[in-house]
Amino acid sequence: MVDAVVFDLDGVIVDSEPVWEEVRRAYVATHGGAWQPDTQRRLMGMSTSEWAHYLSGELGVARTAAQVADEVVEEMTRRYREHVPLIDSADQVVRRLAARWPLGLATSSPTRLIAAALAATGLTDAFATTLSTEETERGKPAPDVYLSVAGRLGVDPGRCVAVEDSSNGVRSAAAAGMRVVAVPHDSYPLDPDAARLAAVTLGAVGELTPELVDDLAG
Repeated sequence: MVDAVVFDLDGVIVDSEPVWEEVRRAYVATHGGAWQPDTQRRLMGMSTSEWAHYLSGELGVARTAAQVADEVVEEMTRRYREHVPLIDSADQVVRRLAARWPLGLATSSPTRLIAAALAATGLTDAFATTLSTEETERGKPAPDVYLSVAGRLGVDPGRCVAVEDSSNGVRSAAAAGMRVVAVPHDSYPLDPDAARLAAVTLGAVGELTPELVDDLAG
């Protein structure tokens, strides 16, 4: 039996990973850092504090971690005010599942961006609880955010289905004991180990139906 469904935000509901990459790449270049070939894959799932320290430390950005976090998030907020890139039919999928199960949101987006994204997509009322990894001790791939969301929902993590797009997100939800529906972005395919952790992998979030969630209960 499935008691709740927990969604990621970036890459599942909003196509924001390319925006994050564009904003952080430009920020690193502007402030004297050096973007590495594996940087984007490493960043996916990190909490705000984790990626801010990574840019300031390992990538050599000439700003403190606190400045990095504030300035990058401010630019993302400005972008969201202009346009929130809703993934095709993601809002309809969320609404269909919300009619059957309580929904949680477990995301690496900062809290203020969660509010902006949900307001812009009309989904604020669809989620019983939302949580950013900036409010947990560790970001993804650690299970903290998924365990905390399950706790807030009052359900056993093992009776939850998680919907994720990134390798670190899949690892996080699986480590929490959830059954994972993976919907990888074309530009950011899953690492082989993460792909093996997913109960099912879909080509698009529009393929996620209540019937599919029910099938994962077995």
